Formats: sequence, structure tokens, C-alpha cells
Amino acid sequence: MSVEERIRTGRTGRAGAYLELTKPGITVFVAVTAAAGYVMASRPAVLLPALFHLVVGIALGTAGSLALNQYLERRPDGVMLRTRGRPVPSGRVPANRARLFGWLLLAAGTGHLWYWLGWVPAAITATAALLYDGVYTPLKLRSPLATPVGAVPGALPALVGWTAHAGTVDARAMTLFGIVFLWQLIHVLALGWNLRQDYERAGFQLIPPGSDRLISGLMVGHAAALLPLSILPGMLGMTGSLYLAGALVLGAGMLALTLAFLREPTKRRCSRVFLGSLFYHPLLLGAMVAGTL
Repeated sequence: MSVEERIRTGRTGRAGAYLELTKPGITVFVAVTAAAGYVMASRPAVLLPALFHLVVGIALGTAGSLALNQYLERRPDGVMLRTRGRPVPSGRVPANRARLFGWLLLAAGTGHLWYWLGWVPAAITATAALLYDGVYTPLKLRSPLATPVGAVPGALPALVGWTAHAGTVDARAMTLFGIVFLWQLIHVLALGWNLRQDYERAGFQLIPPGSDRLISGLMVGHAAALLPLSILPGMLGMTGSLYLAGALVLGAGMLALTLAFLREPTKRRCSRVFLGSLFYHPLLLGAMVAGTL
């Protein structure tokens, strides 16, 4: 056995493999979304202990759901060039252990939320996991409807954060949900178009069949709808003028990137849309929170 293999199968290697199962980058994005929802609901008196328990609970629950996703997708992941090195298809984590690990994290996260913040955010977290693993994951192999279906659990963390303080969902909470939902559609379509050959190899159908103009047109439509919706929190009195200015700039930038891709559908321009979406999410939520201070 080589030195590299010994390291990979040792304790450090195993710990790193289990960490990979949780997809830390996505988990952080979800936690940031939930935290922003909580701050928007609880302003101006944000309770830091409650915010802490929210982040811990949603991070554990999300990590569990993502680990279960990797267990369920272990076969197509082993086919795709981008994912065949993941812990389960590469053999670094046995499939049954990945499944157990995911269930334990999901149970710990929902239990933590229920105990500290109530049954509503816990139930929404469990619902998001069910939709993500039980509906979106198998649907990816059957229909491009998987993309809008998957955007629902991707946007539910905003409601988890909101209900962690408010306990109920209202028009303001649904506005946050809608913003994250539309953002998800642009983000996933850009990723799906750039990796379409790899996805086709695994049988995934994340983007609708048709011309490049259809895909880019959908991105433009979602960005055009996102711009006015992102302004709504300011109009509802949820945040201040700083946010309105930021939302206009970010929304216009997102729309411009998708229009550029529509005019010339190249991988480079699609990558700009994807990268722009990665910046849009935290910057918009940051401006929203800053506007409440």
C-alpha cells in the first residue's frame, strides 16, 4: 500500500471523507440563508443564543440530507467525471455507513431545532430533506422538472430561519422564499448547462431538452422576475434604502450576465452566470441584514 493510500484510509483520511459527505460549502450557504431569515424576522432584537441554535440545527440537518443524497446517488456519481472521486463511489466511505451517518445528522439537526426553537422550523427542515432526497434526487434521472422541484428545498431554509423566531409564515417570509427560489433556478441551470455532457453520461436531466436559446431564455426570465421580487423587502418595510440600492445593482448585474449568455451561449459566459450567482446570494442577504441595522 502506498503512502497516499495509507493516509487516505487512516483516521485523518476517514474524517475528511465524512466531512466531504456533508458538502461544507453548500451547508454554509444554507446556514447563511437561514440566519438571514431569522435576523429579518427578529429585528431589531436579535437573540444570539437562538441564532446560534438555529445555525447548529440547520447545519446538522443539511449535512445529513446532503450525506443521504450522496448515498442515494452513489451509482451515477461513479459515472460522472466530476463526482466519481466522492467518498462513496470512490470507496472511501462504505455506502451503509454513509446512509447511517446521514440519518444520524438529520435526526440530530431536526431534534436540535425542535428542542431549542420549536416544532415549526424542525418540521420545515425535515420537509426540505424529504423533498431533496425523496423527490428531487430520483426525479433528476427522469425529468428536467427536477430543477424547479429541487429549488423548493433549496429555498426552505429562509422559512426555517423566519419561523425560528416568528413561529409562522407570512407574506414577508414568502418573499424571502421566492427570492432564494428564483436564485436557485438561475444557479442550477447555469451549472447544468456547463456540465451537461457529464450529467448526460450519468442520466441526469437537470436542464430541459432543446436549444441553447431555450436554456438561456429561461435564465433571463428567472433573472427578470428576480429583480422586482428582490426589491419587495424594501417596499414591505423589512429593510432600508441601503438594501434597495444593493438589490437594484445586484439584480441588474444578474440580468446583464444572463442576457450576455443569451446573446452568445458559450461556456465562458455561462460560467460568468454561475459565478455571479455565487456572489449574488451572500451579497444580497448581507445587504438585507445590513439594511435592518
